[in-house]
Amino acid sequence: MKICVIPARGGSKRIPGKNIKDFCGKPIIAWSIEVAKASGLFDYVLVSTDDAEIARVARSLGAEVPFMRPAEIADDYSGTTEVIAHASQWALDQGWPVSAVCCIYATAPFIQIDDLKRGLQCLQSGDWAYAFTATDFASPIFRAFQQRPDGSIEMFFPEQFSVRSQDLPVALHDAGQFYWGRPSAWIKGQRIFDQHSVPVILPRWRVQDIDTEDDWLRAEVIHKLLEQTHL
Repeated sequence: MKICVIPARGGSKRIPGKNIKDFCGKPIIAWSIEVAKASGLFDYVLVSTDDAEIARVARSLGAEVPFMRPAEIADDYSGTTEVIAHASQWALDQGWPVSAVCCIYATAPFIQIDDLKRGLQCLQSGDWAYAFTATDFASPIFRAFQQRPDGSIEMFFPEQFSVRSQDLPVALHDAGQFYWGRPSAWIKGQRIFDQHSVPVILPRWRVQDIDTEDDWLRAEVIHKLLEQTHL
């Protein structure tokens, strides 16, 4: 059995009502729920929330909200791993023979069914704890620098200044769309970004964090362009 868990906490401060705010014509969480259901990969699509309105919207979209998230894992400092661990343990306590749990973020409107399927294939391709979406940085991180208090700059990796960009290692970062994991990995709290994980590589043009209003506007522009070009 495979289940999807969509974490959707209430009380977002930077974007009020973020998880059910309208995004290109529907609550943003709808995009995640609809892709999860349409993929045919999951026996259950659950939403983990502490918010009654989010629960109502999620149920109206066809997801299940069989429990309300406990307050101790519903504050600003609660991590994704512990939220999915709670849902995974709940599922096992129901006697469900769960073999894989996929966390899909509520704010992942670029998620695609083929990527979800690739993620499951990656997880099952070896003794992996997790398979998650990642993409490469737009600029080489080894050429990064910071501004000092006196206004000058300094490189983080000055020894790499003369190395050609094509000779630098390719650095990846979390694409923030979904995370397939073994129930035991979630429950044990194993770190996702580690050697027991395998990345599902996405193109940069299908990746956008949505943490601020500016991010939101940019994501809507990209989403509309992708729909127009059928990409």
